[in-house]
This record gives sequence, structure tokens and C-alpha cells, in this order.
Amino acid sequence: MASTRRLAAILAADVAGYSRLMGEDEEGTHERLKAHLAELVDPKIAEHRGRIVKNTGDGFLAEFPSVVDAVRCAVVVQRGMAERESEVAEDRRIRFRIGINLGDVIVEMHDIFGDGVNVAARLEALAEPGGICVSRVVRDQVRDRLDCTFEDLGEQQVKNIARPVRVYRVRDSAGRIEQPLPAPPPALPFPDKPSIAVLPFTNMSGDPEQEFVADGIAEDIITALSRYPSLFVIARNSSFTYKDRAIDVKDIGRDLGVRYVLEGSLRKAANRIRVTAQLVEAEAGKHVWAERYDRDLADIFALQDEITEAVTIAVAPAIRDAELRWAVRKPTGNLDAWAAYQRGLWHIFKVTPDDNILAQEFFQQAIRIDPTFAGGYRGLAVAHMTAAGVHATRTPADAHVLAEALARRAVALDPTDAEARSTLSEAMLWSRGDYEGALTEAERARVMSPNRAFAHATLGAALIFSGRPEEGLAALQTSLRLDPQATGRPSRLNLMACGLYLSGKYEAAVEVAKRVVRSNPDYPLAYRWLAAALGQLGRTAEAKEALEKAIAIWPASFDLYVRRVPWHRPQDHAHMLEGLRKAGWKE
Repeated sequence: MASTRRLAAILAADVAGYSRLMGEDEEGTHERLKAHLAELVDPKIAEHRGRIVKNTGDGFLAEFPSVVDAVRCAVVVQRGMAERESEVAEDRRIRFRIGINLGDVIVEMHDIFGDGVNVAARLEALAEPGGICVSRVVRDQVRDRLDCTFEDLGEQQVKNIARPVRVYRVRDSAGRIEQPLPAPPPALPFPDKPSIAVLPFTNMSGDPEQEFVADGIAEDIITALSRYPSLFVIARNSSFTYKDRAIDVKDIGRDLGVRYVLEGSLRKAANRIRVTAQLVEAEAGKHVWAERYDRDLADIFALQDEITEAVTIAVAPAIRDAELRWAVRKPTGNLDAWAAYQRGLWHIFKVTPDDNILAQEFFQQAIRIDPTFAGGYRGLAVAHMTAAGVHATRTPADAHVLAEALARRAVALDPTDAEARSTLSEAMLWSRGDYEGALTEAERARVMSPNRAFAHATLGAALIFSGRPEEGLAALQTSLRLDPQATGRPSRLNLMACGLYLSGKYEAAVEVAKRVVRSNPDYPLAYRWLAAALGQLGRTAEAKEALEKAIAIWPASFDLYVRRVPWHRPQDHAHMLEGLRKAGWKE
């Protein structure tokens, strides 16, 4: 069935406190809900000319050709639920929350999509247990045509909907449709950095002795992630309260005030063990990352350390990428300091002069919103250095004064921030060739956060440009191992091509530079090392083509490098020029 569009009244419903009810009586709650759906909900929806689009486990989505039918059906269902659950203890009752909206929807065989559906879902979340919330267009369509009234709740800003939604609570002729349960405690606000709770891993092996392994892996992951200053990690005592409880991650995220939940399981078979892990964005209930690890069960403690390291290495970049996507989705007029910072990163990673300007604007916005947030200063320092070292839109001397001051401010605000230390290392190196200072700060960052890819990358750069390319290449290999899908990977691979060239390994330099060119054809710096390495190998035609490309993309950038930027030692600069001359460059 091809997708079609039509105007429809959308009814979204879920069970209030479903996770709690299931945790207390899983089988009983499931059977009662099935009976309510089969005996009350499904017949009433059909009676009012509606259709169930899909069941969602703890609720359902339905559409109607008329908003009057949709609201009348919702009122009848809520009255029926109150009667059917009247003899159940107050805290055990199944109560629906219902939201109704009228909108244009995309219809497929087993689902409907569109803003109209999203608004209905947000209205349902605003409804009380046993209550109904509708949008203004629904209220306007129904008015006095039903025996109910509408209480104006005003305009509400709801998730993923740019414009505020005018919300109305439906009351039947007797007042409320049903007296609600006491309101749950307000959701904890998110911290000003990515927040995560690591749940106890589930032992699925049937071997009670593996319980301590599952718990140990989760505990070690909590400890490892806690070493990342850029993450807010919930303590073990809080996250382990959810052990052996069937609770929706959305509720966990709300209870703990975290955006991400890491859950996993362990299964043992003979001498093998399988560990799975999933990172979930709690609000949306959407999987961000998942992986499976199969290992031999030899030294259990070594195995535990290996799994912990593998998961930690994967989770931190996955959160970073998810945070970038989250920030880009937010309206620009509704950015906090963290979101503005993330938006700046999104632009700077695009590596164009125009995006660099936009990145600077977002980092400055982050500083204005929160002058004590180190990330804004750190990001702005990187943007200025990129403007000088990649785009040649600023001189290195100008960039040095500002970038180093900004990086030092970030370190002063948070001395434990490994990324701030790494940024200061870059500022000291790229802007004025302070190799010793750059090495010192990079080493501090690496010691503070040994699993942070950025720390190893800046250490690699400092080593390469201080005349120790072999050590620098080893640090870069570690960086790429820690973050193989890094958004900043082109610059790291370019550094590797540089280190290989300065080590005299021209064939390897060509291969790495070509990798950068294939994936990032408009990134100018790799063409320079490609041309120089090909020139040294006597592959003149290829070298000339790479040289012409390096000059054509951003001539100012090429001119800057041949004039010797501060971080090139005289002998390394002469080595580079030698290769470029062999490629056909004329002074």
C-alpha cells in the first residue's frame, strides 16, 4: 500500500504508570489491559467509526474521520475504564491518558506519521491519568456539540514541536472524567552536559555465579565513564536500584534526570560468554548504539576489563554524535549553553570557512548564556585556530593571542577537563610552536582521561612537530583506535600522513593521504602531503595533480603553509618544500 495523505482526528493513549504497574504485577496488569482493550476500547473505537492504527504495548494510536467522534469515543472510554476499575485498589488501577489532535497525516498500512500525530502524542503526555487533553483546533471543531466542557490550559511548549500548542482539558457534564492520582514528582532537570545512567547488566545465563560478572561489568563501566569530565554519570547506588525491575527507560530517564541509559545482558554457554550492550536515548526510547561482544571465558577479571574498555570506548563517541544531532534539531531561539556549544561543534566539523564563522557565533552564544561554561571558550579557541591553520582566514599570530587566552580560561574554569587541556596544547603548538608547553598539556590530558581520543590526538601532534614522529604516530594510532568513527578523523588522518612523511615513509604517507582525499575531497591539507610524498617517490604526474588541487581549493591556505607556519620546525619545513618542489611547485 503506497503512502497517502489525509486529514484525520488522531487519538493517542497510554497507560499512566504502566512500568510501575508491570513491575508490581506483570501478568495481572497485562491480562487486565488485554481485557479492557478487547471488551471496551476496540468496540467503542469501531462504534465511533475509528480504527486502531497500532498498539504500542502500553497504549494505542487511533484515527477517526471526525473530531466529534474522536472526543465522544475518548469520553466514553474513560467513563468505561472508571467503571471497570472501580473495585481495584486506587494505586493499582489502569488509567488511560488520552490526547486528541486534528491534522494532516501520512497514512501507511500499519502506521500514520506527521506533525498531527506528534502533537497528539504530546497532548496525551500532558493529560492526567483518566483524563483527556485536546488541541485548540479540536476544541473549536467540537465546541457545544457534546455534553462536555473545555478547560483552557494555555499555550504549552512541547517536545520536538517548534511552535507552542494551545491545550484544553476535557471535562464531562459531571466535572472531571475521573479523579486523578496524585501528580508524579516533577522530572529532574538535565545537567548542562550529556547525562547517563548505567543499569545493572542482566544475567541471562542461568548460572547464578555469573551474576557477579554482570554486576562487575556495569560497575566498571560506571567508573570508566566517570573519568570523562564532559559526562554526568549517575552513581552506582542510584542506578542499581533498578536491578531485577521491569521499568521503561523513559521512566528511568525521568526519575534520574538523564538523557541516556546504558543497559545490557550477559549470557554464558560452555566456555564462551556473550555480552550485549545498548545505549538508549531515554526521552524518545530510541537506540543510539548497540554492540555484541563474544569472548572466551578464561581469566574472568581480564575478560571483565576487556569488555568494560570496549564498551566505554564505544559509548563516549556515540553520546557525542547523539548530542550533535540533538542540538541541531533544537530551534536556534531555544538554545541553552550546552546546545549552543554542540551546534558550534556541528558547524566546525564541516570544515568550511563559512561554517567556521557560524561555529564562532554559536560558541560566543554559549559564553553569553553561561560565562562559567568551559566548553564555550574551548570551542571558540578551536574555531580560531582552525580559521588560521586550515582556512587561512586569520594569521597564526592573531589566532595565538585569542586562542591561547580562551583555552587558558577554559582550563581555569575546569582544571579537570581533559578536552580543555588538549585544546590548550593545540593553541600552544599551532599558534606559536611551543612544543614543550604543548607536550606538557597534552600529557596532562592523556593522564586525566586515558580513554579520550582527543587527548591522544593532541599528544600525537605535539610529538610529531617536536621532532618525534614515530612516537606521535603511535599516539595517533591509539586515538583512532579509541574513536574510529571520529567526526574529526580527516584532521587526525592528515596528521598521520604528515608524521609518515616526516619519518621518510612516503609510500605509507601517500596511502593515508589518499584515504583522506577519498572521504573528504574538499579538505585541502591532505593534498599538500600527498603532493610532497608523491614528489619524493618520483611519481611526477600524480604529484603535480595533487599539488594543483591543493592550490585550487584554498590558495590562501597553501600560501600560508609554504611560508612556514609556527609549528613547523625549520628542518621539517625544508623537508616539506623539498617534496613540493619535486611535485612541480615553483617558488
